[in-house]
Amino acid sequence: MINTSFLRLVRVHALAAAGDAMITVALAGSLFFSIDPSAARVRIALYLLLTMAPFAVVGPLVGPAMDRFKSGRRTVISTINFGRAVVAFLMISNLDSLLLFPIAFLMLVLQKSYGVAKASMVPLILSNEEQFVGGNSRLALVGGICGFVGAGPAVLTNWLGGSSWTVSLAMVLYLLAALSSLSLTTAQPKIDQTITSQAQLVQSTDIRRAAAATGTLRGMVGFMTFLAAFGLRGGTDDVDLSGIGKAFGAGVRHALQGDVASDASPVWKLGLVAMVTVVGFLAGSLLAPQLRYRIREEKIIAAALLTLLCMGSFTAWTGGFSSMLFLALSLGVAASTAKLSFDSIVQRDAENANHGRAFAAFETRFQIFWVLGALLPVIITIPVRLGYLLIGVMAAVSVALFWLHRSPSLLDQSEPTTDRVPQPQQE
Repeated sequence: MINTSFLRLVRVHALAAAGDAMITVALAGSLFFSIDPSAARVRIALYLLLTMAPFAVVGPLVGPAMDRFKSGRRTVISTINFGRAVVAFLMISNLDSLLLFPIAFLMLVLQKSYGVAKASMVPLILSNEEQFVGGNSRLALVGGICGFVGAGPAVLTNWLGGSSWTVSLAMVLYLLAALSSLSLTTAQPKIDQTITSQAQLVQSTDIRRAAAATGTLRGMVGFMTFLAAFGLRGGTDDVDLSGIGKAFGAGVRHALQGDVASDASPVWKLGLVAMVTVVGFLAGSLLAPQLRYRIREEKIIAAALLTLLCMGSFTAWTGGFSSMLFLALSLGVAASTAKLSFDSIVQRDAENANHGRAFAAFETRFQIFWVLGALLPVIITIPVRLGYLLIGVMAAVSVALFWLHRSPSLLDQSEPTTDRVPQPQQE
């Protein structure tokens, strides 16, 4: 049976994701991305710290708001998408102005708020816990595909009429997403007053350890992003971990002082690393529901960490650009499957809790993990292959702590059967 409520959420998410992609394309040629990439480390570090600022709004305001309104999830999602349309309208005339920065910040706040609202809507639509991973995966996959699809016309309109045309197109999509949000279910969770405290929710053993593991993986993504960006600036390195070749990454200090190394890698290589990471995220979205039919969410997270332990050690030994691509792909798959599994654990184990507050709190933590991971290669010049090894070490420590602190109840829970076919509820 077709779950019409879920299809409506997919439709809203598709429109919003395409709009986000168009905004990204529009900003790519604007003042926002025209800052000298050879900026000093301090300026880059400040930028990373600023990326945490939207969560100062999302955590204390948006989460409780969607739990408080009578038709909270639907109202918040519709309001957020309408707000993004208004912000896009303001952006059209300020693409070449310094006002673009606070406007882009506001757009980022709304984007993060939408992610929290979307995640908290899933358990209201799907009927049982076996469907949560599949539902989260489909939303992530649709978002990724529609992001690619939206980028096509965005590039065309950017070429024909400039960034203002692209932002205008994004504004229309946000408006359509806002109107489409009005068809979402108005169902509200049955709040158990004994666990409405956010602190009590976080004390759940399975949720707490899953959050720590997922946050570590998010930190690895941030670490790998800037490790690759700085490493591909060019240069050589005197640290030889395996005796095979030389690591990338030296010369970063000179590059960040304003002089790009003469042997820096071409820009397309960094773009290829980013693209491979995105492909990994999409592959993880396809893989997660298949794994869930065979093993529980906790074991999916453990498998993701073990994969990175092996891949980090292997790529540290081999080195080279192909190893960077291989590790980026593996990291995308691992981070995606773990995040989808974590969302399902919260939706499963905190069934009667305030999901708005919960997801807002956890997304704030994950962003902090990402920033801390990204700051390491910004503050310290780390050879690329040493960075690969650090990823393996972080994965090893994380999987050990994750498995050692598992709850006794997990050992008594049977694995899902492959022949079980969940029946979605039909509206």
